[in-house]
Amino acid sequence: MAYTRLFDNLASSLRTSEVWIISSMPRGGLQIVQPSHLPQDWVKSYAREFHTEDAATWRAIAAKEAIDAERSWPSGAFEQSDYYRKFLGPAHLRYLAVAPLEAPVLEGYAGAIHVHRSQEAGDFTDAELRVIDQAAKEVDRLAAAARAGRSSEPCATPPTWMIRPRYGQLIVDSSLRWRTPESQAALEPRVGEQLMQDARRRLKDARDAYASDRLVVPDSDGQLWACRVVYYPKYPALGSGPVVFYCLQPGCCDWLRLRAADFAADPELSRLVGAMQFMHQEFGRSPSLSQIAGTVHLSAFHFHRRFTELLGITPKHFLLECQIFQAKKMLMSGGQDLAGIAKSCGFAHQSHFTSRFKQATGLTPTRWRKWASKL
Repeated sequence: MAYTRLFDNLASSLRTSEVWIISSMPRGGLQIVQPSHLPQDWVKSYAREFHTEDAATWRAIAAKEAIDAERSWPSGAFEQSDYYRKFLGPAHLRYLAVAPLEAPVLEGYAGAIHVHRSQEAGDFTDAELRVIDQAAKEVDRLAAAARAGRSSEPCATPPTWMIRPRYGQLIVDSSLRWRTPESQAALEPRVGEQLMQDARRRLKDARDAYASDRLVVPDSDGQLWACRVVYYPKYPALGSGPVVFYCLQPGCCDWLRLRAADFAADPELSRLVGAMQFMHQEFGRSPSLSQIAGTVHLSAFHFHRRFTELLGITPKHFLLECQIFQAKKMLMSGGQDLAGIAKSCGFAHQSHFTSRFKQATGLTPTRWRKWASKL
């Protein structure tokens, strides 16, 4: 995407030192995704540790407007925060302004544009914050245009039966409050109730260790919604106490619109996009984990671990997502019987297909087709 000119314009008009694009991710938390020239130790340390200290991004997302660092932390606390002392300060970045982004990489996953200055350049004025807000709108336009330009098969026109939640990442804090009430309100009611019940259980345990797993819950129609659930014993950017992230898994079309350039700041993450594209191309023959890992020159063990950690979905579940999506398309076209669909989509036989389809969707192929035909 054409971010370079935008960054250059900001640098010349606002005397910036650095401009970054941050995205929330289906694994829970935040990731630096642009630009490509950033030192890898910055990118890695942010993803590993300092995203939990990045109060400015979450405040900007909640406020829906640009905000500076001094208003993102309690009065006078920015310079005392670990985010400044251990992350920005050593890089001689003193002032920070952040504007929210709707979906810099994936639909439903918000982010922010970060604009940094040195001590000598001084703090941002209200007029400059408005300029940064406009820059954020341009980033949103560029990102949306890029995704639209990638709308080739199998996702040229998203089918009516594809569940596409407006908000992908939901957060419950230690007081059992949704940190983004609008995202909870957009959920199917039964799904929202079950997520809150799960959060109540996890927060009651109040464990001291980070943990993540997969949660699948049914909606009122019996359709299953899959989430990556991440428990943080502390996440200072969102206040004191533990928090739970519920990351609704992107659909097949959303995953397949990713490109390596979307993660220009992180070569390790960007290389995994090629593995996703390979899995989609080859799911009909059920490639092994070693074969998939070989396409990005990794061992099967290391590939599985990093793919799951960085993207929030296992290779096995992504491959199944590709198979089920194709099976749904074939069910709606009515051109083949279940045995033929099973063979085309890489399942061993019809009963295996039916079992895996119900496990993934909550409905048998026949019941699902009846449900989808009514939409």
